[in-house]
Amino acid sequence: MIFAVDIGNSNLVIGLMDEEKKISFQGRIRTDRRCTKEEFMVAVRTLLDIYHVRAEGADGVIISSVVPDLTDLVREGMAMLTGVKPLVVGQGIKTGIRIATDHPASLGSDLVVDAVAAAEEYPGPAAVFDLGTATTCSVIDRKRAYLGTLIMPGIGISQEALSERAAQLPHIRFERPKHLIGKNTVESMQSGLVYGNAAMIDGLIERIEEELHEKVTAIATGGAAKRIVPHCRREIVCDPDLLLKGLWYLYYKNRGNGGG
Repeated sequence: MIFAVDIGNSNLVIGLMDEEKKISFQGRIRTDRRCTKEEFMVAVRTLLDIYHVRAEGADGVIISSVVPDLTDLVREGMAMLTGVKPLVVGQGIKTGIRIATDHPASLGSDLVVDAVAAAEEYPGPAAVFDLGTATTCSVIDRKRAYLGTLIMPGIGISQEALSERAAQLPHIRFERPKHLIGKNTVESMQSGLVYGNAAMIDGLIERIEEELHEKVTAIATGGAAKRIVPHCRREIVCDPDLLLKGLWYLYYKNRGNGGG
């Protein structure tokens, strides 16, 4: 069994996976850049205890991080909790894909991990939409080359910006509205967030296909994917566990290279 850890801007996700890629446990804690190593360990230990999961006895740990301030802290904390040396996604790691961008070393580890999972799990070319703090779209061709990325404000950021920058717009709950054409302010904002993002994804898929001159497999993951994908008109695979799957693939590609 291995622990796969994703340090995101909003949440830190921990999954426990077996050799067959089956996820037996998955939980999350809020990302706190101010926490100490001891506070992190207490939070993880509490989370694992709630679900009766043991940290000891794990065969390995792999970590992806987009929060540099927490990377070493989490690596040290997971090492102490599990007794094994974690593998951190970064330069030098074997991915099985080719990064065909201008600056491969600057590509976010979460984008790499998503792309690895997409290349292994789905036919190419593929467009991977990750709906998290930011909404990203990673494009991978049929030869497993990572062609590039689109980065947009995430749904939560857009929602907060509307409420904070427009005096007459309230803070709202992110949920499906009763009507496409809103009948009141709250409903209008909800419609814009849900259907606006769904239409954006549909439109981007169309434009990506135009640039590649072929159809793509569209995959959506991230916290908001399940709420947006049902309102898209294009065929999109919703895979909430894509990043954990990518970490699983990377661990077994690199298990003799410092992990475990």
